[in-house]
Amino acid sequence: MKRIALISDNHSYYGEDVTEHLKDADEIWHSGDIGDLSSITKYREMADFKAVYGNIDDMSVKELYPLNLIFICGGLKVFMTHIGGYPGKYSQRVIDIIRLEKPNIFICGHSHICKVMPDKINNLLHMNPGAYGHYGFHKIRTILKFEISDGKVHHLRAVELGIRGILK
Repeated sequence: MKRIALISDNHSYYGEDVTEHLKDADEIWHSGDIGDLSSITKYREMADFKAVYGNIDDMSVKELYPLNLIFICGGLKVFMTHIGGYPGKYSQRVIDIIRLEKPNIFICGHSHICKVMPDKINNLLHMNPGAYGHYGFHKIRTILKFEISDGKVHHLRAVELGIRGILK
């Protein structure tokens, strides 16, 4: 069993409120818009860390992380990118990769909207953890946590981190 914390769109924000929710993760996946690399330093030390770059990320992030990441976890093929859309509204670039790679899970960020939904046409689970940073239009900061074992996602839950713009 792998315990996964899925995060996105921190826009250079680092906070102990987020870190508390990542402590029990075996793997931390970041779906882009990292901003300043120092904002994820602690997360990279806490667990196996995977990430893609987002549209606000500069060359320092792009040198470390790709646009697209495809990997296997617990028997599931995962495709992660920053800008991708959602079932019925994927970008052409993303739908081409989905058709070629046939992932079980498609992860993106960018929208700042926490959303998990099945894609019955492409036979996958779409996940967007929302945003845990304070920049953007979202009202509530969110991440997703779940477990993967035996080729299935278990115990999926959204974690609300508080209202955007209120720093403690």
